[in-house]
Amino acid sequence: MTADAGPTDIVIRSADAAARVSARGGRLTSLTVRGHEVLQQGEPYGCFPMVPWCGRMRDGILDFRGVRHEFVQDDPPHALHGTARDHLWDVDAAADDSVLLRHHLRPWWPFDGTVTQTITLAPGELVMSLRVSSETETFPVQAGWHPWFRRRLTTAPESALRVDFRPQWQEERGEDHLPTGERITPQDSPWDDCFGMPDGVDVALEWPGLLDLRIRSDARWVVVFDHRPFATCVEPQTGRPNGINTAPEVVAPGEDLLVTTTWTW
Repeated sequence: MTADAGPTDIVIRSADAAARVSARGGRLTSLTVRGHEVLQQGEPYGCFPMVPWCGRMRDGILDFRGVRHEFVQDDPPHALHGTARDHLWDVDAAADDSVLLRHHLRPWWPFDGTVTQTITLAPGELVMSLRVSSETETFPVQAGWHPWFRRRLTTAPESALRVDFRPQWQEERGEDHLPTGERITPQDSPWDDCFGMPDGVDVALEWPGLLDLRIRSDARWVVVFDHRPFATCVEPQTGRPNGINTAPEVVAPGEDLLVTTTWTW
């Protein structure tokens, strides 16, 4: 591990990997695979859950069934990546190779919802799942993950990260960094863009000569962000940015949202 576990941290292990999970934000703060730390270290990096919305919410405003709700514009003028990453989660269960976390969305979200996150390590894979549920009311929701992968695992320039994927389309990005609603042919890097993968997210990461890692998910959208020289983000999520307004999924009593991602190496 790159750092010792703190008082809100849980360390889980498999035969070839170790992960450190923080109850602060439900964040995966470290993942070492075969001795290589693959996640960018420190705040605000690692890999955090995005819930109850993903990416940017236009102007920090949610309009749902005729009621307007306003959120902090922490990526002015937009609100970014949901609320759950900023608050403490409860540790419901922890074992040598898995952890179960729970987070109540209120009072930071205007609806009475609960998120559970399960993180499990096994030889050759990491599996994470998010479930959003409600016992009392219906509300819109998105969920996903925001990992920051290190561009280089060593100082060797030839080992720089390569990203390979085959999306069906790219969401056209407007000047406000939000999708315009038009679909375009996928463009080459650099990216701060959302891509459609209707058969499920499938992205290959390669650090040549060191490690291959595959990200799969039953989510149908992925945002890729590579505007930092030190890290690249590959973010499986259940909807496009601002989709919480334009095309929301909803949860209701007895109707949960469940999304899973599996990383294999």
